Amino acid sequence: MERRRTPSHRIRMFFRKPDSIIHPRHKSYKWFLLANIMLGTFMAVLDATVVNTGLPKIMASFGVGLDKIEWVITAYMLAMAVMLPTSGWLADRFGYKRMYFLGLLLFTSGSLLCGLSQDENMLIISRVIQGLGAGTLQPLGMAIITREFPVKQRGLALGFWGIAAAASVSFGPTIGGFIIDNFSWQLIFDINIPIGILAMFFTIIIQAEYKHPIRRKFDLIGFISVTIFLPLSLYTLSEGNAATNAAGWHAPYILLFAAISAIALAVFVTTELTAEDPIIDLRLLGNHNFGLATIIMIFFSIGMFGSTFLLPIYLQNSMGYTALQAGSVFLPVGIIQGVLAPVSGRISDKLNPKVPMTIGILLMAFSFYLNSKLSFLSEMKAIMVSLYVRGVGMGLTFTALSTIALIEIPREKMAQAAGISNSIRQLGGSLGVALLATLLTTRVNYHAQQYGMALNARSEIYQQTTTNIRYYAQHEAGASPGDAAKYSQTAILSNISKQAYIEGINDDFLLAGVITLLGGIPIIFMRTKKTKTVKIKVHEQTE
Repeated sequence: MERRRTPSHRIRMFFRKPDSIIHPRHKSYKWFLLANIMLGTFMAVLDATVVNTGLPKIMASFGVGLDKIEWVITAYMLAMAVMLPTSGWLADRFGYKRMYFLGLLLFTSGSLLCGLSQDENMLIISRVIQGLGAGTLQPLGMAIITREFPVKQRGLALGFWGIAAAASVSFGPTIGGFIIDNFSWQLIFDINIPIGILAMFFTIIIQAEYKHPIRRKFDLIGFISVTIFLPLSLYTLSEGNAATNAAGWHAPYILLFAAISAIALAVFVTTELTAEDPIIDLRLLGNHNFGLATIIMIFFSIGMFGSTFLLPIYLQNSMGYTALQAGSVFLPVGIIQGVLAPVSGRISDKLNPKVPMTIGILLMAFSFYLNSKLSFLSEMKAIMVSLYVRGVGMGLTFTALSTIALIEIPREKMAQAAGISNSIRQLGGSLGVALLATLLTTRVNYHAQQYGMALNARSEIYQQTTTNIRYYAQHEAGASPGDAAKYSQTAILSNISKQAYIEGINDDFLLAGVITLLGGIPIIFMRTKKTKTVKIKVHEQTE
C-alpha cells in the first residue's frame, strides 16, 4: 500500500536529486548556471538603482525630508550587509540551491510589500525584507560561479556576471524614471515580482544542490553584535546633523547610540578573531591581496553608491528634470560598464589586474571632479561626459578587483570571502549614502550662511538687481508695485537657496573623488600570480 504524501514531504522531494535537468558534469552546465545567477543578480541590483530616481516623488508623496528618505536606500543596504556573511553559513548548512531559492522568495515578497506601503515606515521595513533576500543572492551567486568555473575561466565568468549588475545600473534608473513619470512610484517595486518568479523557476530546473561537507557552528554572538553595530552606527551618522535633531552631535540619544555601537563593534571584532567558526572570518583579511582589496572596496563603494544617490536629486530638484530624464542619464554608464567588464576580466587573466584597476580608479576620481563643477546652468553634455568617464572606470575596476581579491583564497573559503567582499561593498555604500547625505545638509547650510552674509541690501548691485526684477514683474507679468517688490526679494532668496544646494552637492562630489583616489593607493602593494611566476623563474635561472 502506497504511503500518502504530506505537503511537507512533497516540498522535500521537490529539492531532492535529481534536482537539475542538466547534469553538473555536462560542459554546458556551468554556463546555464551562470545565466541563472545573472538573472538573480540583475533583479537584486536593479532594485538598488531603480529607487534613486523615485526618491523625490516618494519624498513628496509621504511629505518627508532627505534625512528620512535616505533610509529607503540605507535600510536595504544594511539588511544586505547583515545577511551577506550569514548566507555563506546557511548555504553550507542547508544547501546552496535552497538558500538561493529562499533569497529569491524573500526579495520578491519584499518587493510586493514595498508596492503596498502606505507610509515611509512601512516602506523602510519592506526594504529590509528585500535586502535580506538580496543579501542572500549576491554572495551565493559569486560563490557558485567561483566554485563551478576553473581559474583560467573565472575572470571571464565574473566579467559576464558583472554584465548583469551593469545592466541593472544602466536600465534601472531609466525604467524607474519612465514608470514614475507615466504611472506611480509603487510600480518600480512591482516590476521585480515577475522577474523574481521567473528566476525561482529557473533555479528549480537548472541549479543542482551543493552542501559543504563540513558543518560549522553558528556564531550567534558575532551575528547579534554586527546586527547591532551596523544600523546604530549609520543611524548615529545620519542623525547627527538631521533637521529633527536640534542638539546635533551632543544629543543624549546620539551619544548613547554611538557608545552602544562602539561596544558592539569591539565585541564583534573580538568574537570573530577568537571564535572557532566565526560568521565573518576576519582572519581572511590577513590574506595580503584580499585585505588590500577590502580597503579598496570600501573607498570604491562610498564614491559609487553616494554619487548614484546624489545625482538624480540634483537633476530633479535643481535642474527641473523629469524622473525619466534623470534616470536616462545613467543608461550609457551601465552599457559601458557591461561592455568593459569582460574586457577587464580578460586583461586580468592574461596580463595584470593592476592595469585596469589603476586606470579605472583614476577615471572614477576624475568623473567626480567633473561633477564638482556643476551649476544650475550645466548643460546635458557636460553631465554626460562625466558619466561616460565613470562608466569606463567602473567597468575596468570592479571585475579586476574581484579577480585579484580571490586569487589566493582557498576553494573551501570562497563563500566566506565572497560574503565579506559583498558585505564590505554594501557597508561602504551605506556609509557613502549616510556620509554624503549628512555632509550635504551641513554644506548647504554653510553656503546659505555665506551667501546670506554677503547679501547687503544697501549695496548698489542689490538695488539694481531688485529694480530690474521689479520692473520685469510689473511690465511683463502685470504685477502690482507691492507684489513686484515682494517678488524681487523672494526671487533673490530662492536663487541663493538653489545655489547653496548645488554648492553643497558639488562639495559632496569633490569629497567622493578624493575618497576614490585614496582608495587606489593599496593597488601599488597588491601581488599577482604573474609577479610570483617571474620571481620563481628568475630564482631558477640564478641557481
